[in-house]
Amino acid sequence: MLLVDLDDVAPGQRVEAFHHALTNESVPNHVVHEEPATGIRARMEAWRIGDVPMFATRNTGFTVRRTVGHVRRQRSNPVVSVSLQPRGLHRGEVAGQRLTYGPDDICVFHELTPRAYGWSGDGSSQAMLFDVERLGVPLETVVKASLQLRASPLHDLVLNHLRGLWRDPARLAADPGAAALAGATTELVRALLLSAAHGEAAPAARDALDDTLLTRVLAYARRHLADRDLTPERIAAEHAVSVRRLYLVLNDAGISLEQWLISERLTKARRMLASPRHDGLTVAAVAARCGFTSPSHFSRRFRAAFGATPQEWRRHERARGAGGGAHA
Repeated sequence: MLLVDLDDVAPGQRVEAFHHALTNESVPNHVVHEEPATGIRARMEAWRIGDVPMFATRNTGFTVRRTVGHVRRQRSNPVVSVSLQPRGLHRGEVAGQRLTYGPDDICVFHELTPRAYGWSGDGSSQAMLFDVERLGVPLETVVKASLQLRASPLHDLVLNHLRGLWRDPARLAADPGAAALAGATTELVRALLLSAAHGEAAPAARDALDDTLLTRVLAYARRHLADRDLTPERIAAEHAVSVRRLYLVLNDAGISLEQWLISERLTKARRMLASPRHDGLTVAAVAARCGFTSPSHFSRRFRAAFGATPQEWRRHERARGAGGGAHA
């Protein structure tokens, strides 16, 4: 959902529109802009995966500062923000320490801690907001971890997971598995914070990784269905487990990886064939985009699964759409 695009706002109203989209009375902040008021530019969007809000902004240089007084005036349930910095060199300050963040860093702030954050020039941030009570990590632990996240061996694993969520947040938000994905992401963030604050041997961090492995594996596989090299070895390596461990987790859930991948790819293909957005693609192109190497093999599998060839399914859906039941 688009919150604001300042290109559509009169120059004299841009400061007020920016502040309204970024902050409010329940979560007060002090914002200083690098550019004159008329030169401010920003585009802010928001989504929600399960119960986890997501907020993305790309804007001109600014600093947002949260003071002790702001913290005292907090009137909403506090959150921990976990953000990526895909564009620009970002600056932060927490617990008296100055930090810099680039595209390979994770930035963590506890809302009940004074802090500063911002950048110069054109920059962007992608933040997920985790309810403090559900996250279940004490304030002191969050602050300690935020200063040394790269000390955790889980850092890059969590970084790649978060990057995957930001590739298409709107699609993930609408997915039936969104609630489970939000829960797994919360557990991963908890594991990272505990690991960074207390060391990789923290039992709670290991438990969180184990408990969320299945959800993370399936979410990763869904994001990479088009990849023809989506092998068990690659999936296991991406999640820092052995192939044997991967199969044990899947077997415990009653899942055959090969059959699950075929089913997911066929379901994706059926959606694409029914969508007017993909009318310009041939059946072979749809098959390729869904990870099938052979159009004939795809057609046989499709017919066995859905009782019609891909061409028949597409004609049927087009006729139904022409009759008033068009698909989005």
